[in-house]
Amino acid sequence: MSSFPVPRIADCFRDLDDPRIDRTKRHQLLDIVTIALCAVLAGAESWVEVEQWGVIKLSWVRTWLELPHGIPAHDTFGRVFSRLDPVQLEQGLVRWARLLATEAASGDGVVAIDGKSVRAAREPGQRAAHLVSAWASASQLVLGQVTVDGKSNEITAIPRLLAQLDLTDQVVTIDAMGCQTAIAAQILAQGGDYVLALKENQAALLREVMDSFVLAAPRDTTTTWEKGHGRRETRTCHTIDDAAVIAWLNPENAWPGLRSIAEVVGTRQIGSERVCHIRYYLSSLPGDAKRIAHAVRSHWGIENQVHWVLDVAFREDASRARVGHAAANLAVLRKLVLNLLRTDPTRRVGIKASRLKAGWDDTYLLSILGVTTRQ
Repeated sequence: MSSFPVPRIADCFRDLDDPRIDRTKRHQLLDIVTIALCAVLAGAESWVEVEQWGVIKLSWVRTWLELPHGIPAHDTFGRVFSRLDPVQLEQGLVRWARLLATEAASGDGVVAIDGKSVRAAREPGQRAAHLVSAWASASQLVLGQVTVDGKSNEITAIPRLLAQLDLTDQVVTIDAMGCQTAIAAQILAQGGDYVLALKENQAALLREVMDSFVLAAPRDTTTTWEKGHGRRETRTCHTIDDAAVIAWLNPENAWPGLRSIAEVVGTRQIGSERVCHIRYYLSSLPGDAKRIAHAVRSHWGIENQVHWVLDVAFREDASRARVGHAAANLAVLRKLVLNLLRTDPTRRVGIKASRLKAGWDDTYLLSILGVTTRQ
């Protein structure tokens, strides 16, 4: 029998605890994870589809997995993934992302943090599974994911996610929910800088920052223009890093490392309709308008390059995996697949088409996993 080792799967998920009792272990845990990952890469979107992919590919899969009892039933996949510790599976995602990031070109050092709910994945009377992810704008890799506790919110989840990441020389961007002094302190302690969106949840500080841009002259200004899809967008970023202004805003040094504030004025025109919006930010960076504007703009990539793709190419919002930890754990597999496809140097088509190709072409699927075949 040929041997097709899958070292990355084994290395990245080596610490998974098996939630099953011994008498029910007809299939190896790592085999179950491997088959599920391969099936999701090949286009599967439910446990039934995962099982069907395995049944169809059984003779081929047996060339690199023993599988003495064949392919697990879809109920087995569902039970195992509903009970697997999501923290351990998320740590596997972090390990694999680090491997891929090492192979990818180094970039601009912007890490965006944002949350997303899997809308259909909820039991009656309960809220949908909510996940907070970290995304590197340069490599376009999802660096990690944590699940928001059902009785908590993103404020408690973000520090757990940050703790998994190497933030040295990175600029971390977070929306208003994460605009918290403790989070700013953690980013600095881990060697990074921050650009935090300031909104009504910090109402008094927001008013003072708005007043600052009325009363004080900006230190720096930059403007960018974009045109496409029938719309024109203009964004102008003003920054202030005057020591007296910052001291007035932060008299007790509640905001660690605060060095500048930014005002981003955006205008979007579609036909005769023109919409203007203004956003404000706190930053530990000096008042370099181009650098802060770049970080702000990069942050929206997590919406366009991760959340939107997960909904369109993976139909994540329609996923009904909801029992136990199934929603969070299946989301880890999707993000792993997204990372693997994003780092494929041969890819010339979209993510959805690439998944179809992996389903049709066994050699391509193995190449995406980084597997070298040996006869």
